[in-house]
Amino acid sequence: MKRLIVTLAALLCVGALAAAITPIAAQTKKEVKVKPLNTKKWRKYDVGEIRFHDKATHTEGSKIYNRLIPNPAEYISECAREVLATLYFSPKDSITPVKSIYYTLEDKEGVSAKGGGRGRIHIFYSTRHIESSYRGKGDEKVMFETRGVLLHELTHAYQLEPQGIGSYGTNRTFWAFIEGMADAVRVANGGFYGEKDRPKGGHYMNGYRHAGYFFVWIRDNYDADFLRKFNQSTLHVVPWSFDGAIKSILGEQYDIESLWHEYQVAVGDIKE
Repeated sequence: MKRLIVTLAALLCVGALAAAITPIAAQTKKEVKVKPLNTKKWRKYDVGEIRFHDKATHTEGSKIYNRLIPNPAEYISECAREVLATLYFSPKDSITPVKSIYYTLEDKEGVSAKGGGRGRIHIFYSTRHIESSYRGKGDEKVMFETRGVLLHELTHAYQLEPQGIGSYGTNRTFWAFIEGMADAVRVANGGFYGEKDRPKGGHYMNGYRHAGYFFVWIRDNYDADFLRKFNQSTLHVVPWSFDGAIKSILGEQYDIESLWHEYQVAVGDIKE
């Protein structure tokens, strides 16, 4: 009996020791419930004047687009409200103002890009890309790709930007945040084909899908409002940094590299 008591005591001590050395993140992690996106509160929000100009009427891509999307301005406005509802809590937030969106179809290489500034945005979409999407895959693929690409570019129009660290063209962290958030919004709204489109390995500083899938994973596992808080972190974390933003949202015990490692293990990209 004495040996049994000693053994039990030893096991309890081991259990207590294991709890003591368990990472804080693992001890405090709670079940995260992400609510379905609600765009109702954004119905009356002014997304800016939408102007559509088809500069490639001679192309097959133009014909496909106009057949599938007979009212481009309405379609773009709906997508804009999805983006706003993903990036912000409510229309009362401090939101990047957009006065107008000039959206063009053009017969040129590439996919799509956002330009402009001071609230006047220009987004072009390639009819060649539309044709490529349609080839062998039909209308469904074109609609899926068109929406996904538009979610990405509209995020660039409405998202907040890091402060105190330079600009998109001069600072890698700035760039990775901007492009990562644009793809995160696309991932969060079903704009990619799930795991099939998730890039393996890499690093969040690669931006785009590498960062986008990672940011959505943090949302799904740590904070249902992470994307909104991450966007808004640019207002009060100055100079901005990934670590600074993470600590301001999740707590001082967290850091971006540890979360990236946890994510890579969770999705099976690295083995431990």
